[in-house]
Amino acid sequence: MISQLTVFLQNEKGHLSRAVSALADAEINMHALYVADTKDFGVARIFCETPEKAASLLTDAGFRAAVTPVIAVRIPDEPGGLARLLRFCDEGDMNIEYAYCFAVKDNSAVDVLKIEGDDSERKLLDAGFHIVTPEEIDAL
Repeated sequence: MISQLTVFLQNEKGHLSRAVSALADAEINMHALYVADTKDFGVARIFCETPEKAASLLTDAGFRAAVTPVIAVRIPDEPGGLARLLRFCDEGDMNIEYAYCFAVKDNSAVDVLKIEGDDSERKLLDAGFHIVTPEEIDAL
């Protein structure tokens, strides 16, 4: 499991900028950012250095922030790569609460999964999937 910073934001001009600027001002480096939104609010999911420190800092600044454990799986960046991973999860009765992915420099992709249950990471490892470590995220 790796730690993802999750920030709940009002869907209003400047809120994302303020949150990201607070991290920058504290010299916390972000590695990845994903934002999902609705009409009224957004959820920013961030990989960064020191996610616990970042969550505390943002909470002190008036944001709702938390650290969420997620599984990051490195797969080939090719047609069908994600489909194979998701098919395995489906066949293994793993309920994916949400997912997002990003390509990295060595022709692979990192698929981030929030999965119900405690044994999902072990199932993926046993099936030969490459689970990304926190150190690998920092090096991406």
